[in-house]
Amino acid sequence: MSRLELHALLVELLGSTNVYYEPPETLKMSYPAIRYQRTNIRSKRADNSNYSVFYCYEIVVISKDPDIPVVEKLLEVPYCTHDRHYRASNLHHNVFTLYC
Repeated sequence: MSRLELHALLVELLGSTNVYYEPPETLKMSYPAIRYQRTNIRSKRADNSNYSVFYCYEIVVISKDPDIPVVEKLLEVPYCTHDRHYRASNLHHNVFTLYC
């Protein structure tokens, strides 16, 4: 899955266009929102070449509602795991890791 395909999937799951890839700190986000960034690239090698490459993304769902449905939807995406939940500035943050 390319980054643009991932972006389209996140927009579909959230049900709005409040999806931001590595937004600048000056951007005022509208909530609920998804913020995501690439954090790692993992590759498997054999015979001196890569035979599979996985991009790792950190996906953060930010909302005023702790039970936003997109959290359940993200758990259904293959290779996506929930890492943690925290609350900051009266907003709930659910952090996921996704390999694609």
